[in-house]
Amino acid sequence: MKIFVSTGEVSGDLHLSYLIKNMLEIDKNIEFYGVVGEHCKALGVESVFDIKELAIMGFLEALKKYSFLKKKAYEYIEFIREKNIEKVILVDYGGFNLEFLKLIKEMLPQVEVYYYIPPKLWIWGKRRIKKLRLADHIMVIFPWEVEFYKKYGIDVVYYGNPFIEKYPLIETEGDKILLLPGSRKQEVTSLLPVMLDLVENNKKENFLLKLPDKKTFKWVSYDLTKYKNLEISEESLEEVVKKSKIAVAASGTVTLELAIMGLPAVVVYKVTLLNYLIGKYILRLKYISLPNLTENKEVYPELIGKDCNEKNILLKIKYMLENISSIKNDIKEIRKKLYGKEITKNYGDYILKGNKYVQG
Repeated sequence: MKIFVSTGEVSGDLHLSYLIKNMLEIDKNIEFYGVVGEHCKALGVESVFDIKELAIMGFLEALKKYSFLKKKAYEYIEFIREKNIEKVILVDYGGFNLEFLKLIKEMLPQVEVYYYIPPKLWIWGKRRIKKLRLADHIMVIFPWEVEFYKKYGIDVVYYGNPFIEKYPLIETEGDKILLLPGSRKQEVTSLLPVMLDLVENNKKENFLLKLPDKKTFKWVSYDLTKYKNLEISEESLEEVVKKSKIAVAASGTVTLELAIMGLPAVVVYKVTLLNYLIGKYILRLKYISLPNLTENKEVYPELIGKDCNEKNILLKIKYMLENISSIKNDIKEIRKKLYGKEITKNYGDYILKGNKYVQG
């Protein structure tokens, strides 16, 4: 069996790698091709295009890359046709993948399309549902999505959140403040200066900085060795969480990973004025982080745009540490809501059986 996969960000590549690993354990002869990153390439996926070239953050950035992405979509269609690929798995990255889905169904209607982790339509607006309906199968990883799609007459598949299988609940508590400035260039270059202000002005605290990979350091123009209370770690996320009492993290998938492991965090995000206004007044976002969306309340304080500064971060850290018991109880509730058994195996098995599975 030949399968084409398409994701666009590190988080999607990570989720996709869990899925592919499980599918290869079921059938080692599957051939995977597509738009992937390091996690999937490590499993033997033949990369048609690397997601490093697709790191887009915000509305203006996406508009600038529109014509480039449209051209790539037609190239992928030709690749699928030439390779006689039977199935396509789309992972998140709605700005591109929804258009790609539409194109597949127009030009290759016989190809079975699975949308795994669809774009957050409950945030981005219901107008995209029409395009998402074109997918043969929709597989979600948050429980509230089942009810959301049901309102629009769409049945989705839900087995639980894959991070539950990846990360244990960590009961031990370290003494460091973990700094996670994100995986995209725009995130790192905008958030790291704020985080370094925190390090500089709080010399009695010990900080731990984790960047996603060595390549990220080329975006850092600061001499990090001058900060005596800052340790730079290349350990896994799980290991650095064990050493930490709290985190300051860029909004994104990593905040959910922290919640599943039980670590309190302050969520930070720097955006352009236009992106902020669109999010606040057009999309009417109440929360931006997945832990808060899961609980539908502010478990993790969120500091966005101009509110994202050293003074505010420090105030939130102090508040959370002073109320650590009740906050940790709220965080444990997030893990409970996302629980499931053999989660990734079930998603993989569903894809391999496809329409046969649905038909019984």
